[in-house]
Amino acid sequence: MGRLRRSRVHKAQRDVHRATRTRARTRDIDLIQLHDLDPKNRAKLESQPIDVDRPGLGQHYCVECAKYMETDAALKTHWKSKVHKRRVKALKEPVYTIEEAERAGGLGRETRKPKTGDVAQPS
Repeated sequence: MGRLRRSRVHKAQRDVHRATRTRARTRDIDLIQLHDLDPKNRAKLESQPIDVDRPGLGQHYCVECAKYMETDAALKTHWKSKVHKRRVKALKEPVYTIEEAERAGGLGRETRKPKTGDVAQPS
């Protein structure tokens, strides 16, 4: 029996890393919650002036997903899609605050009151 060839473990990682580096990124969920869903900002985003550089001249915009669509029919189909519904569900969850993140990392101060049995009695 001869030597077995080593299995390929590279799995084209170069192409995966290149794709993530050059992929167009959308707005983060926390930015959408804090700024875009505000009624004044939402009205501005939904009624934008005509822009030749944007898809659909910038007239068909989904605020929750931060995407421009080509036509009104495409926007309505997008609203019914699973991708849009997942994004709306994610936007309904509250945003993490800095204090909450610090507590999760063990840096925040404790707000628990010690139990009466845990306190050491002076002798």
